[in-house]
Amino acid sequence: MAKNLKISLLIDYYGNMLTEKQREVAEWYYNEDLSLAEIAEHTGITRQGVRDSIKRAETQLLDCEEKLGLCARFQKMQEALDQIAEQASYLQEESDRLPSSGSMWSRAQKIIDLTGEISW
Repeated sequence: MAKNLKISLLIDYYGNMLTEKQREVAEWYYNEDLSLAEIAEHTGITRQGVRDSIKRAETQLLDCEEKLGLCARFQKMQEALDQIAEQASYLQEESDRLPSSGSMWSRAQKIIDLTGEISW
């Protein structure tokens, strides 16, 4: 069973929608990098039981993301913030070529600072 890093991120968003046992097993598998055998030993269930629990958790997490789209929306916002900061840096570079452009430079810096504050 190949580990999907997206599932780790979805646990952060929707982990509370899983049962306590599913969340615990999924976190151990994806975030703590424990093997199925190690998790089975910790929980006292079979390796197959652990695998089934992880698969059910994955299905629920992917379902939540499909319906709510919070993770995708966050990633889009993060990409947009990165582009805004990049454009503000460009404006700063361009303002260096203009006389009396201190105000433009400082406003661009404010934009960069604000995007840094709300970026992940």
